[in-house]
Amino acid sequence: MSRTWITSAIVCGLLASTPLMSQDKPNAKLAFLDSKSAGPDYQIQGEYIGKVNGKTIGANVIARGDGKFHVVAFPGGLPGAGWEPGTAEKIQLDFETKNGVVKAVDQGNETTISNGIIYVKHGDYKGELKRLHRESPTLAKSAPEGAIVLFNGTNTDQWEPGKPEDVGLMGVGTRTKKVFTDYHLHLEFRTPFMPNATGQQRGNSGLYLGDQYECQILDSFGLEGLDNECGGIYRNAKPKVNMCYPPLAWQTYDVDFTCAKFDADGKVTAPARATIRHNGVVIHDNIPLSPTPGGKQSDEKPGAIFLQDHGDPVRFRNIWLVEKK
Repeated sequence: MSRTWITSAIVCGLLASTPLMSQDKPNAKLAFLDSKSAGPDYQIQGEYIGKVNGKTIGANVIARGDGKFHVVAFPGGLPGAGWEPGTAEKIQLDFETKNGVVKAVDQGNETTISNGIIYVKHGDYKGELKRLHRESPTLAKSAPEGAIVLFNGTNTDQWEPGKPEDVGLMGVGTRTKKVFTDYHLHLEFRTPFMPNATGQQRGNSGLYLGDQYECQILDSFGLEGLDNECGGIYRNAKPKVNMCYPPLAWQTYDVDFTCAKFDADGKVTAPARATIRHNGVVIHDNIPLSPTPGGKQSDEKPGAIFLQDHGDPVRFRNIWLVEKK
């Protein structure tokens, strides 16, 4: 164990513990679509920010079901807002609810969570982190003049098959009727609250560019940020930073996509490329793409926008596209 890691843990007043387990519980597919029905654990999970011994700390509190939680603490602030990969190691800790009190599992650690506040108390280290709700700077952004409105909550005419869900929302398992070459795409999505699920079983879908390059949609709140987690381009690249918000929070992808180029014989001379902003932060910067499985195409030619059905009730709204000449 490195001295840097130990120092970071002490600064936060949080000690290391076992990472998230991959085993799912029997009711893993239980999914909540609104905060009112999500139960008390939903009111605990989320993002927190504050100071411990005068130092800024951000934290992701992840609900694990049955009153249990996993906390990831970020020295310097939250991902994309003070903490960046490589600047300081994360600290991880498990919590559980006993006699109505949500308390750190580590023996001797008196850190608790109550009424939207993490009360840090571990030896001489004390502080408070308060729960907050971040929103993407492009959330509810209006389609500019000349944009193709793919979904504005009133109809699904641009999609095959149409997947209207709830009021003004669209579900998974649908693709645009039109194919597109070079464009800017704005899309808003929401993952369900599935506290008993883990990994790929938790709020899984995917945004397929050209019907063959998958930008993953997943409840990856608090995870590492891999190529098969939210913001990752499957089998291509992991995001620069995991900008995934908590489940049931509306999130945004803003994508600049350039289709592959071909010579007269149909041979690829330049791969497709994409710049992607997740909740306003650049997570991929003009990177080359290669086709990934699960879409309808793998030929690198222009294709549809495809929203994958992976069995979970992910929802979409406010989707528009501006073609580039």
